Amino acid sequence: MKIAFVSPYPPSQVTLNEYGYHLINSFLGKPEVEKIYVLTNYLDDNSQYNKYAQKGIDLIPCWSFNSNFSFMQIARTLKKLKPDVVIFNLQFMTFGEGKIPAALGLLTPWICKLMNVPSMIILHNITETVKLDTIGMANSKLKGDLFLWIGKQLTKLLLKADLVGLTISEYVRIVKEKYNKENVVLLPHGNFDLPERSYIKEPIEEINLMAFGKFGTYKKVEVMLDAIKILEKKYPHQKFTATVAGTDNPNVKGYLEDVKGKYQDMEKVVFTGYVPEEKVESIFKDSTFVIFPYTTTTGSSGILHQAGSYARACILPKIDDLERVVEEEGYGGTYFTPDDAQSLADAVSHLIENPTERKKIEDMNYSAAKGLPMHELAQWYLSHAQQLIVNKSPYAQATVC
Repeated sequence: MKIAFVSPYPPSQVTLNEYGYHLINSFLGKPEVEKIYVLTNYLDDNSQYNKYAQKGIDLIPCWSFNSNFSFMQIARTLKKLKPDVVIFNLQFMTFGEGKIPAALGLLTPWICKLMNVPSMIILHNITETVKLDTIGMANSKLKGDLFLWIGKQLTKLLLKADLVGLTISEYVRIVKEKYNKENVVLLPHGNFDLPERSYIKEPIEEINLMAFGKFGTYKKVEVMLDAIKILEKKYPHQKFTATVAGTDNPNVKGYLEDVKGKYQDMEKVVFTGYVPEEKVESIFKDSTFVIFPYTTTTGSSGILHQAGSYARACILPKIDDLERVVEEEGYGGTYFTPDDAQSLADAVSHLIENPTERKKIEDMNYSAAKGLPMHELAQWYLSHAQQLIVNKSPYAQATVC
């Protein structure tokens, strides 16, 4: 079969680019797959995609992040390619940081329905479980209610896809019950390529607390930096480093520059900027603990799976969705009260003073990372895709473009 993926892809910095890279590459070599197209967003220099070019994958920049016309650009490309099935790698802000382009981009699965192209979505978050004020989407109850209503309408449009996969079992229950739809299934996040087991050198000369992602909304690094100050006082002979790996969330531009100014007195803070795919491994291997400085969550965490792949212990906020994912997928860590530096410092202290427990968590996380490799997840997709193709009539010529 010929498969078209609609997904950000490295070196694009659009959210889910790394997940798209690992998911799409897991389809290579499958006997059922004749051709893979990746419909990704334009870069200032599209030749940068050549760094990630692989035999068997056609990288096709065809839509613009923050454009109101992405759904039309994608539809035109699909009309030319005539794939057997389209797989979308989505969250609600995939197509733009602005609310209008983000929403219009989510029309694309419905357009596929009109074009009679079988379509599947892996949806990484749902509006019903996200605190909109903490991710920069609403700063008042009125706006919150409005965006929840808009989110409901967008979800209805997404559910017009032939199959919608959600990464958390609770999300499947919520969507099925609220929208009375049966084309919703659990498609777990899956684990990235499992590298050779990485061990922390003992004794630990310098403890590196690392946070990874896009910061400024529900991920704020101040709590980690304040925790470092507490730890330095508690352990005056121990060296500590804080690594902030990533960039500003598009909704809070300038956030990390403000943080740099506020914490300029701290000597051992590293701001890496954007981390390209080829440097992700070293970032995780150089860390002692992976810190999740979240105040809420927006779905299953790719960073959790990466921490497991590199056998690192996680320091996690006590948030229902995140705890549920951790437990369901067999990961482990110590917990702290969200946005509480003392609580975070206490969680780190616990593992510093109990190295046997730290090693147990590292083993647990590496073991969990073996649970559902991407290449097995790809087989799930292919089984669903084959059934969708059987159920569909021959490819119809679209009139919507």
